[in-house]
Amino acid sequence: MGLRPHDLVRLARPDALISHSQQPEWVAPSLGRAPYAVIRRVPLMPGMVPIGVRGEARSERFAAFVDDGNIAEIITPEQLAVQQAWNKRDRTHQIGALQSLPFIARLFADNALPWGPVGSVGFELASGLVTAKATSDLDVVVRVPEPLDWKIAAELYDELGKAPARVDVQLETPLGAIALAEYASPVRPLLLKTVHGPRLTADPWDASV
Repeated sequence: MGLRPHDLVRLARPDALISHSQQPEWVAPSLGRAPYAVIRRVPLMPGMVPIGVRGEARSERFAAFVDDGNIAEIITPEQLAVQQAWNKRDRTHQIGALQSLPFIARLFADNALPWGPVGSVGFELASGLVTAKATSDLDVVVRVPEPLDWKIAAELYDELGKAPARVDVQLETPLGAIALAEYASPVRPLLLKTVHGPRLTADPWDASV
């Protein structure tokens, strides 16, 4: 199915979640408003999709699985960027994180880097629900299958400071995710988030390190 962490999925049967823990009361109403969930960074199992459900409060997050036949639609962060989905939101000018998107789009286009919004902004653009707040950061994922030149990373990080809102960028390598803020600094090792948990590495593209 080609699912990756941060992809959003629309569920055909939002009442058919699979979990070993008790489902919180807020989950059903949340999925009733918008049957969308995010793909989690965990090892994949045949026929099962690891998802995370978000509620209205920051503390409301629920990890579960669904049968892969329950996936009605896949929405990638890159799709939201290519479609410039923020142009369809009437309140873009009111929210700093949404206001930052055109600036970010130009910045990553100039550097030929595939990117997309995730977090509350990505969820709002995909689902249509109001989830981004005036205080929200803009969370962004950038796909970097090949090593990213350190000087380019440092320049990108400096440019992000000019955006209307704070921008948090995760670089997705074939091995996992690292923060652009960490990679752009001279400090090593780096914290790499993998499907098996976080680990330290000097090179997030080299599995032997």
